[in-house]
Amino acid sequence: MSEGKLQWHPAFSAALHIELEEELDVLYIEDEHLLSKKPMQVDVVVIKRDKDVPIKKNIGRIFRKYNIIEYKAPGDYLSINDFYKVYGYTCFYQSDTKRVMEISPEELTITFVCNHYPVKLLKHLKKIRGIQAERQEPGIYYLQGDAFRMQLLVTKELSEDENYWLKNLRDDLETGEEIQRLVKRYEDKKYEAYYSEVMNLIVRANWEKMKEEKEMCEALRELFADELRESEERGKKQGIRQGENQGIQLAKRIYKLSEKGISLKAIAEECGITEKRVREILE
Repeated sequence: MSEGKLQWHPAFSAALHIELEEELDVLYIEDEHLLSKKPMQVDVVVIKRDKDVPIKKNIGRIFRKYNIIEYKAPGDYLSINDFYKVYGYTCFYQSDTKRVMEISPEELTITFVCNHYPVKLLKHLKKIRGIQAERQEPGIYYLQGDAFRMQLLVTKELSEDENYWLKNLRDDLETGEEIQRLVKRYEDKKYEAYYSEVMNLIVRANWEKMKEEKEMCEALRELFADELRESEERGKKQGIRQGENQGIQLAKRIYKLSEKGISLKAIAEECGITEKRVREILE
């Protein structure tokens, strides 16, 4: 569970779906939107199906028709370069159309999501660009003073009531009440879309503390048991599929060698199997 780089972005996208789940009928969310044929992409684009329908969710009130989102994982910070990269991508998104002004700049917004308040970036924006961060509510800041509507979401500051899953998409959960509360929340949602993906990432990111808490929390033991069973079932199915594919490839190889007039013994040696097995496949 602790090996390999954690894939935060898919879980963030799932958390975003959770945050906006009551209004997904008026939103279309596209992950890793490619801006061109070159390897240039933004993390998430949220498109309102009807640009005139206002979004009620706190993190989406600023949304217009096209909404560019940049997400930084908990261990990353939002830098000055990140700002200009995303700002440039937004300009490219506006201009990469068949018709001039097909997308109006007034229909675009930019959302920056990070775990830590980016002091250095905001000082730079205020001094160089005349852009100031104005706090709207916990964790939500509007960046005022630019042609594009922009906001900053600081996830650890977000409301526990309004933005629970986005707020808890991090790697520093505390054992005890915080983890137990998370597990209890998940138990009520684990069969709903996106929640399992978010929870899986949270568990992996907080693996050592989760293991420690598992010894004291019955609900967490049950959760781990469920996840383990599901993982084993997925592994078995994947193993069966891989075995079937390997068998098909082996049979194709044996047929080709046989058509060339190669002996059974030579085919067996070439494929690393017995002559009996070669004969069974050819029959």
